[in-house]
Amino acid sequence: MLNATTMLDTATWQQDPDTLFARISEHYVVDEEIFVKELVTALRATTQDFERIAGKTAELVQEVREMDTAVDTIDQLLQQYSLDTHEGLMLMCLAEAMLRIPDPATADALIEDRLGPADWKAHVGQSDSWLVNASTWGLLMTGRVVTLDKPREGQPSGFINRLVNRMGEPVIRRAMYEAMKVMGRQFVLGRDIDEALKRSRPLFDKGYTYSYDMLGEAARTRADAQRYFDDYARAIERVGMTSTKLAAHTPAPSVSIKLSALHPRYEFGRREQILRELVGSVRELADLARKHNVALTVDAEEADRLELSLDVFRAVYESDTCRGWGHFGLVVQAYSKRALPVLHYLNRVADLQGDEIPVRLVKGAYWDSEIKESQQLGVEGYPVYTRKAGTDVAYLVCASFLLSEQTRGRIFPQFATHNAHTISAILEMANALTRPFEFQRLHGMGEALYDAALKRAPQGTYCRIYAPVGAHKDLLPYLVRRLLENGANSSFVHQLVDPKVPVASLCVHPVQTLLQYPTFANPGIPLPQDIYGEKRRNSRGVNLNVRSHYDPLMQAMAGFMEHTYTVGPLLAFEVAPDPANTHEVFSPYDRRQRVGSVQWTSRDQAARAVDAAWQAFPRWEATPVAERAAIIRRLGDLMEENMAELMTLCSREGGKLLTDGVDEIREAVDFCRYYAMRAEEQFGQPITLPGPTGESNELTLNGKGVFAAISPWNFPVAIFCGQIVAAAVAGNSVLAKPAEQTSIIAHRVIELLYEAGMPRDVVQLLPGDGPTVGSVLSSDPRITGVAFTGSTDTAQVINRALA
Repeated sequence: MLNATTMLDTATWQQDPDTLFARISEHYVVDEEIFVKELVTALRATTQDFERIAGKTAELVQEVREMDTAVDTIDQLLQQYSLDTHEGLMLMCLAEAMLRIPDPATADALIEDRLGPADWKAHVGQSDSWLVNASTWGLLMTGRVVTLDKPREGQPSGFINRLVNRMGEPVIRRAMYEAMKVMGRQFVLGRDIDEALKRSRPLFDKGYTYSYDMLGEAARTRADAQRYFDDYARAIERVGMTSTKLAAHTPAPSVSIKLSALHPRYEFGRREQILRELVGSVRELADLARKHNVALTVDAEEADRLELSLDVFRAVYESDTCRGWGHFGLVVQAYSKRALPVLHYLNRVADLQGDEIPVRLVKGAYWDSEIKESQQLGVEGYPVYTRKAGTDVAYLVCASFLLSEQTRGRIFPQFATHNAHTISAILEMANALTRPFEFQRLHGMGEALYDAALKRAPQGTYCRIYAPVGAHKDLLPYLVRRLLENGANSSFVHQLVDPKVPVASLCVHPVQTLLQYPTFANPGIPLPQDIYGEKRRNSRGVNLNVRSHYDPLMQAMAGFMEHTYTVGPLLAFEVAPDPANTHEVFSPYDRRQRVGSVQWTSRDQAARAVDAAWQAFPRWEATPVAERAAIIRRLGDLMEENMAELMTLCSREGGKLLTDGVDEIREAVDFCRYYAMRAEEQFGQPITLPGPTGESNELTLNGKGVFAAISPWNFPVAIFCGQIVAAAVAGNSVLAKPAEQTSIIAHRVIELLYEAGMPRDVVQLLPGDGPTVGSVLSSDPRITGVAFTGSTDTAQVINRALA
């Protein structure tokens, strides 16, 4: 792990770029408690620093609040309907959903559902803005109209009310769409690049400059990617033509691009293809930008795409296209635990080539989704900080490195923030140095803040406005992110212009905030493995987009790629080899690759297995449920420990992709832990039932007998395991028949089950074909239950046999 306290030491970053890149990956989910402690130490902030920056922040906030332009209509609307109010949440739901709804009927139903229950009357006259109050009256009337058709206090609605309701729907719907357009105009500079250039001219004249971003999310098809490429190319050409007309002192504008928009398979698993195809597209855009004197910036995206984006960036940066240019840059997100190692890596890459890299430092825009994604992946931690103050401290540490002598001539710092305290802290650092840098803000946000801040900045410091450009249909994802940022009660943008928020509360240094907590990590956000609480642990996953996860897994799997397996029935008694009943197994994706051989179960062996299971049932059912559950939990742990081998078998025998293999094992582990938990809850002490006075009723759950578990080939671990452990932990003995195509995988799972402590006569493996093994299992009257996943035809055959 990087020692953040030595970040300014030359030896920290003057290493081989590949070594520095490996450090980036190692910090993917680094321990937050340890790393944030180092960041706090690295910042070296004193009490005097806290007081000095707080004083300057207070002056800045006060000046902004006194400006007539500090609060515009959208800000006032968001103040009145912030996300801590029921009505604010209603509006947010509409803003998030309206643009995705394809038909009027659904739109009307949504409007009725969202607007009707809200208490709009409570907001009437509460704002100083006549437009906000007018909007409130409109929402009040809308809420009344859409609820006219609802019976109130037992009185049925009349024909007139229903008629008014129907007449009102198109009007309301159109009003909501128009409101979305107004809000979109607040955050999006223009529907196309020409409109954006026209609207940006007034601020160019005030000394601002722009970075134009063509709206759009990841490309899904080649056609999408080509369309985005054409949009970027046209934007570069049009911006280049306009920039020649700007005043000499005005900084040149730039264009931002998203790599995911330029390739439909922008993912780590396609790295070789990406480096072969996407690098060429980005080089074309960089070449065009260089010819038109337009800087080009690679936007930051989700954490999973960071390492691949650095690969692409370096390949383009080190090409002849960018050599000697110094205007090809990228965005770094400070909320990422990898941000500081990324800056060290970029600094070294620039040091070796000699061309400056413009780096836009932002706090990050995908925090919620990063938290959720990590929980779904089951990784050991989070790639982002779980406290906002942690992100703020990381931002300042990164800023101090960017402004240091270590990066002079290598990185050009660009600080994107709307936090007055962060701005004041950066100005405090910069005033002690002579480093040129720039600020950046979003279009529609922070104009008054930067009008005031630039007065305090060193001469020559300017602000670049990040300006999204795009049609209405491309607006939604960006608009929702901006509304969430502005409307959230904890948002600095929201608090800065809210007179009800004390100025002093906006001047607290993030280090002071962090030191008030008992832990640097937020205990309210449990680690991914703990999201289900104390009763069960989340299954451990692997992020295949991160090299520190991917490379060790590939190395472990390589050890099983050439291994051949010789397997057969695993029964309560010894099974003699039977070459005549043994079948070779070849990989479905390469029939030349031999996986091993499997001996199938004979009819006689299947019948004897039923005898053994029937005899084992009473003993197993009498085993305390805690012991049964412990064995099943141990199986889950063993499958996690042997994930590499099981994934290799899923691929070689089952034909599964790597991502499918990870999901397969994790689902099986989840089954083990979930069914173990449920068994302890339901099969432990008797459950007391409600009943009449003087009467005691208790429910006791017990095993039924012998279960047959017949599973399919397409989920050779998850469904196979789920059927078995559910029946076994409930106290039943189990006869497991896997799909013929995936018998080797099943054999390995049962071996692990025996290793976990399961008696061999309680769970037995019967590989074989349906007519031989299946007919025995479905016809024996001692089979008390069948768990089957497969075709309807086979299910009907089993059903008739059981009947």
